[in-house]
Amino acid sequence: MSRVVITGMGMVSPLGVGVKHSWNALLAGKSGIVSTDSLNDERYEKIPSKTVGKVPEGELAQGGWNINEHFQKGEARRLATFSQYALAAAHEALTDANWFPTEIEDQLNTGVIVGSGIGSITDTFENSIAFGNGGYRKVQPLFVPKMLPNMAAGAISIKYGLKGPNHCPSTACATGNHAIGDSYRFIKDGYAKTIVAGASEAPLHPLALAGFARAQSVATDFNDTPEKASRPFDKERGGFVLSEGSGILILEELEHAKKRNAKIYAEIVGYGLSGDGHHITAPSPDGLGARRAMELATRGIDLTKVGYINAHATSTLIGDRIENNAIKTIFKNNLDFLVSSTKGSHGHLLGAAGAVEAIFSILAVQNNIAPPTLNLESPGGAEGDNIEDFTLNLVGPKPVEQNIEYSLSNSFGFGGINTSLLFKKYTE
Repeated sequence: MSRVVITGMGMVSPLGVGVKHSWNALLAGKSGIVSTDSLNDERYEKIPSKTVGKVPEGELAQGGWNINEHFQKGEARRLATFSQYALAAAHEALTDANWFPTEIEDQLNTGVIVGSGIGSITDTFENSIAFGNGGYRKVQPLFVPKMLPNMAAGAISIKYGLKGPNHCPSTACATGNHAIGDSYRFIKDGYAKTIVAGASEAPLHPLALAGFARAQSVATDFNDTPEKASRPFDKERGGFVLSEGSGILILEELEHAKKRNAKIYAEIVGYGLSGDGHHITAPSPDGLGARRAMELATRGIDLTKVGYINAHATSTLIGDRIENNAIKTIFKNNLDFLVSSTKGSHGHLLGAAGAVEAIFSILAVQNNIAPPTLNLESPGGAEGDNIEDFTLNLVGPKPVEQNIEYSLSNSFGFGGINTSLLFKKYTE
């Protein structure tokens, strides 16, 4: 069957706009987490969690978000924020891959699989209020197409004339991994030669934060020092930080990429997915679903060659502990690999998390460097932890250089959804 490689990448994240800006900020130990006070919205005041990961504003050359640099006047008004982020990241990825097909055969063989966990909660909320206050005529004509989760994929397809498979996973926090993994399978099965794959999310709205706060999922202990709020695997972890952004990758059939002399970042060689069948928000205590996803992604390879794992670890008490134990169970005594969660730096991008972290996992392979887990000071020791279980080689606040042949990237979501992707250093 066909081999599948990554030939382009694009990103909009709390660490910066652009892959280079985000990666450099990550390695430098910078944080994209800010106080909700900076959002200038009084509706956040009574919500107990007051930290979010926000895409920085500013000029693109400095890694900031300036909508006028991405869209013509009037164009942005037709697009929800999550679709705007996806289009910006897709443009960077397509430019990086040097792939803007104009021949019909190439367009038919280029798909778009871009998901979103929530779509536009802002448009849903605002139009609900408008309808309640003023009735039918106060609802925006573009309300439905703006809020639909699949509209990011649709917008990318329309803008670039891409006529291949068009698909939108919407699987909570596993969305990005599902999009990339499904793209991998679609190419191997012959549905396309190239796929624009990833996810986008723009959930920074008081209603979303309030909902996660009511579910007791988000951090509340570091409201005065937001840069310390997201602390995966740490003793003082207490919930995730809600964040926004987008990650887009260009997946391509190897021979197609070689024929056009495309640069190749890495090869994708494994995809695992499973369900817990346990609870709507809590992971299964035995970690069986997480283990199953990782086992499927790594089947057929020598586990001693895995050099880095990008953990899903969102900074929650239960989730981080279960993932830690699941990794140990699979790898048993082969624990020389490095593990980190980049969410310490950028928070939890929900559906887009897997896509952004896949890019970081690919860069880890390419550069032989495991990115840091910001704020990881004391592994384990939180309520319910057995500190003796936290014996993985967890990367702390500083990156670690090590030869990385394979990297594994995990994403798990509400509903008991588990996904893992395996990337490999590209060789002929």
